[in-house]
Amino acid sequence: MDRDETTELEIVRAGAADWPVFESWAAGEGWNPGPADGGCFLAQDPDGFFLGRIGDRPVSAVSVVNYGDTFSFLGFYLVHPDFRGRGHGYATWQAGLKHAGDRVIGLDGVLEQQDNYRRSGFQLAHRNIRYVGAVETEAPSTGNGPKILPAGEIAQSTIQAYDSRRFPAERPVFLARWLAAPGHIGYGAVSDGELVGYGVIRPAPSFAKIGPLFADTPEIADELFRTLVSGLAAANGDGTAAEVALDVPELNPQAVALAERHGMKPSFETARMYTGPVRDINLVTVYGITSFELG
Repeated sequence: MDRDETTELEIVRAGAADWPVFESWAAGEGWNPGPADGGCFLAQDPDGFFLGRIGDRPVSAVSVVNYGDTFSFLGFYLVHPDFRGRGHGYATWQAGLKHAGDRVIGLDGVLEQQDNYRRSGFQLAHRNIRYVGAVETEAPSTGNGPKILPAGEIAQSTIQAYDSRRFPAERPVFLARWLAAPGHIGYGAVSDGELVGYGVIRPAPSFAKIGPLFADTPEIADELFRTLVSGLAAANGDGTAAEVALDVPELNPQAVALAERHGMKPSFETARMYTGPVRDINLVTVYGITSFELG
């Protein structure tokens, strides 16, 4: 626990009971976290969430979630509007960064904060663009492509191995919770006994969110996309899908094309930044990142 004596700001580690603060502030910024997100995020690193308080009132927040010994991801950097411009956010930011130690840190930051992030040692890797739209429900094809299976029918170790080539660190604990969380619907594409793509769709207050969406080819990505949207429509019970969001890396033009082909429109973007080198990511197979908050 850190304390800033000049402002009486107290920075504490946050737990599950504090998650509604993170969730409501993020929703107020239009980030639209899902109802099961908190349990998944906290499972990965229960010590990675920080709140700044003045008295009993939360005024600032940040998460710095550690993945193993080499990588962390920063998110939920938020300050209550009534307390901005007083240094509370930066003090909370500094407390969070200490938690990462000497790990490389990634973040998806709003574009207007890029200069501030650079001053803390972050460098731009690429942009991510959120596409949102009321996607038409289409039955997946029945052709000779890969077999699309519910994620629960695929070995966790297989999904984790596939995921590891598309994310800067191993994240088996997070993935186990993400795939099994209430309301989350996951599918994988299997060809000749090999996993060639997988994706997850989850409900959220303003629109459903697809993430991750990883696939070897644009055709497989499209098949998974349509299967996920159809799965959501079936879960809704009326055959319709709510608005859907897909957060695509701009450097993958096929991901952009997929979103546009389904009538989705850009609504928001972030800057993916890192404090140092990360392992090679097969970005051309990333059609949707997992989340802006956790990478």
